[in-house]
Amino acid sequence: MTTEVLTSVPGNIWKVLVEVGDEVNEGDVLFIMEVMKSEVNHNAPVSGTISQVNISNDQEGVNPGTVAVVIE
Repeated sequence: MTTEVLTSVPGNIWKVLVEVGDEVNEGDVLFIMEVMKSEVNHNAPVSGTISQVNISNDQEGVNPGTVAVVIE
């Protein structure tokens, strides 16, 4: 089953913690956004393997609802 992890708020991608092929567990932090000087963690909603990473470190101007990571 494919699960898309979307950005929840507008902001900048500060740090991407996964890459394609990584195994993740539900609750693992996938990436961190910087939003108005605050860090916003985005966690894995399911366990699985990362099949896509559509964001990068220090990426600016990311809109909410952007498909950031895909987990198989």
